[in-house]
Amino acid sequence: MGQSTKRPVKLSSKGRYGVRALFHIAFHNHGRATQMKEIAEAEKIPARFLEQIFQDLKRAGIVGAKRGPRGGYHLAKLPADIRLGDVIRALEGHIAIVHRGEEPDCGPPNVDPITSVFLEIAGRIEKCFDDITLAHVCERAQQFGILRARALDPDYAI
Repeated sequence: MGQSTKRPVKLSSKGRYGVRALFHIAFHNHGRATQMKEIAEAEKIPARFLEQIFQDLKRAGIVGAKRGPRGGYHLAKLPADIRLGDVIRALEGHIAIVHRGEEPDCGPPNVDPITSVFLEIAGRIEKCFDDITLAHVCERAQQFGILRARALDPDYAI
């Protein structure tokens, strides 16, 4: 038998980078505004690509933006309310195992048993992503011994 030419099924860089950027905000900045430059450097994500990612996440209501010297991107929801499935869908659309052009033209997907099975698998994969929140990822980071940045003291001005 020859060498396998199989490729793994994987998320695009956009999805992986999006989750990493959100993790950085949630874990290291406690959900507060974080400048894109800081995230790009810390997570080794090209800044231009990160701009596109944040625009999609902002449109989806996952992050918000604040202008000014203390500005940046912040979580629009609590980490426990941000499901990885929502992030992936915002950046990549629904998970699809069957590619365009492969679906049969003869009616609903359940007419074709192969397409039906692949759609079921894609649904299960999406459910797996939906079962994990950003808070779970932060908990996992603590289990791995990653040190969390200290929360900044509130800034009081009179």
